[in-house]
Amino acid sequence: MMPGPNERCGLDPKVQNAVIDQDHFPIVGIGASAGGIEAMQGFFRGVPETLRAAFVVVTHLGREHKSLLPDVLARLTPLKVEAAADGVPVEPGTVYVMPPGCVMGIANGRLTLTPLGAARETKPIDIFLTALALDQGERAVGVILSGGDGDGAIGVKAIKEHGGLTLAQTADGYGPETADMPLSSLRTGFVDFGEMAEHMGDRIAAHVAAHVAAAPDAQVDAVPREHDAEFLTEIFTILRRQVGHDFSGYKPSTFVRRLQRRISVVGAAGPDGYLKLLRADPAEVGVLFRDLLIGVTNFFRDTAAFEALTTQVIPKLLDARAATDVVRIWVPACSTGEEVYSLAILLREHMLTLADPPRVQIFATDIDERALTVARTGRYPSAYLSAVSSERIAQHFVVEGDSAVVAKAVRDLCTFAPHSVLRDPPFSRLDLVSCRNLMIYLGIEAQQQLLPVLHYALRPRGYLFIGMSENVTRFEDLFETIDKQHRIFQARDAIPPVRLRPISGAEPPIFGSVGQAQRRNVTTHAALRHAVETQMLSEFTPPHAVVTRTGEAVHYSSRIGDHLEVVPGQPTRELAAMARKGLRLDLRTALREAIEGNTLVVRDGIGVELPDGRFQSISLVVKPLNTPGAIEPLFLVVFKEAAAPLEKERQQALEANERDTALQGLERELSVTRERLQAVIEEYETSLEELKSSNEELHSVNEEMQAANEELEASKEETQSLNEELQTVNFELSSKIEAIDQLIDDQATLFEGMNVASVLLTSDLRIRMFTSAAAQIFGLQPSDVGRSLRNFSAPIPLTWLLDEIPAVLRANRPSERIVEGADGARYRVRLIASSRKGSQMPGIVASFTNLLEQE
Repeated sequence: MMPGPNERCGLDPKVQNAVIDQDHFPIVGIGASAGGIEAMQGFFRGVPETLRAAFVVVTHLGREHKSLLPDVLARLTPLKVEAAADGVPVEPGTVYVMPPGCVMGIANGRLTLTPLGAARETKPIDIFLTALALDQGERAVGVILSGGDGDGAIGVKAIKEHGGLTLAQTADGYGPETADMPLSSLRTGFVDFGEMAEHMGDRIAAHVAAHVAAAPDAQVDAVPREHDAEFLTEIFTILRRQVGHDFSGYKPSTFVRRLQRRISVVGAAGPDGYLKLLRADPAEVGVLFRDLLIGVTNFFRDTAAFEALTTQVIPKLLDARAATDVVRIWVPACSTGEEVYSLAILLREHMLTLADPPRVQIFATDIDERALTVARTGRYPSAYLSAVSSERIAQHFVVEGDSAVVAKAVRDLCTFAPHSVLRDPPFSRLDLVSCRNLMIYLGIEAQQQLLPVLHYALRPRGYLFIGMSENVTRFEDLFETIDKQHRIFQARDAIPPVRLRPISGAEPPIFGSVGQAQRRNVTTHAALRHAVETQMLSEFTPPHAVVTRTGEAVHYSSRIGDHLEVVPGQPTRELAAMARKGLRLDLRTALREAIEGNTLVVRDGIGVELPDGRFQSISLVVKPLNTPGAIEPLFLVVFKEAAAPLEKERQQALEANERDTALQGLERELSVTRERLQAVIEEYETSLEELKSSNEELHSVNEEMQAANEELEASKEETQSLNEELQTVNFELSSKIEAIDQLIDDQATLFEGMNVASVLLTSDLRIRMFTSAAAQIFGLQPSDVGRSLRNFSAPIPLTWLLDEIPAVLRANRPSERIVEGADGARYRVRLIASSRKGSQMPGIVASFTNLLEQE
């Protein structure tokens, strides 16, 4: 025996009754398209009978398509099913189905229907779920079933941010046949449960029961009692220890409300049970942390932070740039595009104030291509734009019914692409990186990997804009604070030296903490040998240095100053930048070859001018250095002195003769090179113009293809929905045919069992059907159907029937008479019209009763 739904969820019977008796019932918004009928069959099959809720079904339908979905759903659930109507109050125990040709919303618990305008509406699920979140708050439930695009992703975000419950379908016997819609919602991170369709009803019932059971004890606005204060303090401690954020200053009412929501969602046995769960499951701590940070959805989330960006950063990015310059901005983890378009709107508004503004490129990336599809479309429910002023909506959006589309001028600033900020190579030479509310989803190690990547991507003095609950305190050597309150930072000019683990033979101040000091007054042979070797290395080994794979020096030997010099400007540890004149180019080339190939590189015959004016010929050796325990590869750079230094005058005399000979050859090579260079420049300019033209054409083609693809996707959804309903209608017709066949069999059986001589005739006496008794009177066979009854020998005259039948059909009432038969018997003949008046095939049932046999 299968357990009941409440038993599976562990519900107490008292709590079950509370679900039934509650005054405020949940409203479940169900979004589906391709494959949705089968998914809804599984969903409604799993809804517990005790769940007192209302259900609203939203699908993708064409304007003129007549939907049979209410009739189909009526056979799948015992609940009352009806087509939604404008102004109808939503009542529990009822399933409302959105009719075609309109967009549905909800206000004050009543459904609203708005006719579709001229533009094609492709996001009805987002529109309804967003309206449901705004109207019902914590009582809203969003369910995303099988479907073929990203519709619903914005809707579940709105419901989650207003405290409601969100579910998306995962694979089971009822689908999803097309997984794009539920996957797109799952990847937003705002879905509470990825669940099989037939188990969603149990989840909803458990959530409602837990919410009702907790309601009488919830005093979110009151000062916590002593026990409650201890409980909250421990929650604060767990969050601070595991995620590094202190919520003790968080608004108490909001904190307790979000905490109660998590308790009800996970089905914990009260606060103590949830506290045990937090102690045992670090993943739940992360989920609670993210739930606490969720705010109400809007385009300019944290309005004050965007205003600070507008006044402190955007003018500096645009005002000092020429029209030929390009301002580059990156928005990693852009999700469905709200943050991207918020930045684009601010930039465009400032660009309109400039006479000749620079170009702006906003690179928006995310790992979820379905979310990027939603972002590229730029279509959002109008209710979703509550934080956008009417002036900005009029200037930067195109309103189409209950939706608003981002204007083309704003979308043209944005380029969307799939990209992982932790796995793929980053963008470079960026003026601004807006990475808001991504780090809260990452662990400490991932954050330590992310921030250096963002610093690398920025230009010197580029800006970093992060979320209000994030910080860069661990990387103050990479960023300096511009506005701490609004989380605006600026990249420092130079990257500090790389910190490495200790390696053998390295000097402790460079590589890390100093080990134990050597004992003094050492008299052993090993200590003496160590002292001699140290002295010999210091005086007789060639100058050398150790560098990282980025070329930064982490160790110098003695006498290295002969080959290095302090360069003016910003201090640097890049070895090639500090090399003396004549050595810098060769050193930089050798380092690059050795680092890229991880191999030994040697350069001979390099002339270097020493600090005292003499010239030294050296050999440069760069080789990989085996350093177990180092975080990254190291390379040894050795400056081998090939000969004794020469005085400047002698060196110049030796070089003079060589210089004169080589100069003539160099002049000839220079002339030829100039000619070739001029030809290359001309070819480059021509190719550049062609590339620009091709790029513009490709942009145009891409926009056209994108528009065509959107239309095809919408048509595909409508076609799939129509095909499903046609399949349902076909199933109904097949059922009706089977019923008719059964009816014919029953009728034949009934006729066979009757001892009445009856013949079904047309108006011209042609036989359509007859009973066995009639066959005996007239001598009929089954093959005689369609022949005239007058062709058979009858015991009574039949000519009068031709006159009587039209009268019976006209009056639509029976006629009866007694006729003398040729066999001496008397027959009662009764005529009854068998078809309704006006039928294309009128018929008469003629019954013949032998009165002699009755006597």
